[in-house]
Amino acid sequence: MRSSDDTVKNTNLDGQWFVLNTYSGYENKVRENLVRRVASMAAEEKIHEIVVPTEEVEEVRHGERRTVERKMFQGYVLVRMEMDDEAWYVVRNTPGVVNFVGADRPTPLP
Repeated sequence: MRSSDDTVKNTNLDGQWFVLNTYSGYENKVRENLVRRVASMAAEEKIHEIVVPTEEVEEVRHGERRTVERKMFQGYVLVRMEMDDEAWYVVRNTPGVVNFVGADRPTPLP
């Protein structure tokens, strides 16, 4: 699994992983918007890492073998964060974010 380099990366290993549902095809744009929003709202202490999981896949097109990078989970972005009302507000109100994955409340990954 690979991720893009321009994500918020905090060496602090606190927080839990949450999954965001986004508009399909807008995962990278959501990540960029969220990175900018975290910086502008000074939420780096609570939102540690934003990842669009990708994998390299070989495909053959027009008789040529190429290696391409594909999103592993289209329509989803992973965020490592410490959940509280402020962090929820920053993430949930980012353009392109549909919702957190979970029933009534955001559910962290096990």
